[in-house]
Amino acid sequence: MLTYQLFYSSHCPDTDAFVTELDRLPIKYQSIDITASMANLKQFLALRDKQDAFVPAKERGQVGIPVLVGPQGVFIFDQAQLQGLVKEGHDLHE
Repeated sequence: MLTYQLFYSSHCPDTDAFVTELDRLPIKYQSIDITASMANLKQFLALRDKQDAFVPAKERGQVGIPVLVGPQGVFIFDQAQLQGLVKEGHDLHE
């Protein structure tokens, strides 16, 4: 079972670089394009509205994507954090 989910938008200029770096790493994940369907958007907004990890992005007027969401409250918003996730030895194949 995949426990990592990538929320992104095909319209977001930050998505391509983030996904390119993510795909270089040994992380299995499910991709969810929040602009592909209303259900995907609602799933993301429910998460974003309840998690404090999104507060800085919202305060800057950003959506908060791309974001890799993992077990136990792991939220990865940028490429440097992706590398840190691997270095910290998180179980990336759950």
